[in-house]
Amino acid sequence: MHTGNLEYNTEREHLIIPEYGRHIQKMINHALTIEDREERNQQAKAIIGVMGNLQPHLRDVADFQHKLWDQLFIISKFQLDVDAPYPILSLEELHQRPERLKYPQNHPKYRFYGNNITRMINVANSWEEGELKNALIKTIANHMKKCFLNWNKDTVEDEVIFQHLYELSEGKINLKGSNEDLSDSISLMKTKKRYSNNNNNGKKNYRSNNNNNNRNKRRN
Repeated sequence: MHTGNLEYNTEREHLIIPEYGRHIQKMINHALTIEDREERNQQAKAIIGVMGNLQPHLRDVADFQHKLWDQLFIISKFQLDVDAPYPILSLEELHQRPERLKYPQNHPKYRFYGNNITRMINVANSWEEGELKNALIKTIANHMKKCFLNWNKDTVEDEVIFQHLYELSEGKINLKGSNEDLSDSISLMKTKKRYSNNNNNGKKNYRSNNNNNNRNKRRN
């Protein structure tokens, strides 16, 4: 069977950035063959314009034009010599590995409390002694107890929470041996279940309303 001048994708040049298609890559390859620098610069700007039209969703992205110029050099395999309005991306910079992120694990021993507990404790330590500070400390302790129950799904003695609070506050908040009573475990878990049920009911009502609307549309 005679195939004429048909080309198969397996025989074509590899697409470096497939989103732009083969024609953009051919335009850039043609720009590489232009000897006159001024003409080559004009060709590069024209290609950037076409690339921008093909990626309209990037117009709201910061440094949109800079991103396009970087992609232009990537597609040209960093061989295109033109006057870019931005620092030219190099192959080394493209393959440079990002630095490892430092995750804020201030108290990995008690991860189930979360990092917000530490922030709340720091705020409490910055307040002057008085009823407001005592109320905040009790709120923090109750929240810690609820977090513990979410993780353990059992029960926990208040003394355990007071010990953890003492450690996380570096000894600045000491409720150990005090007569302070936290909310009981059942009440804290009921609050969680009530919140969960409200969310589920809201979802059910939303689905029910949608189903009713769909039925009405079909009848009309």
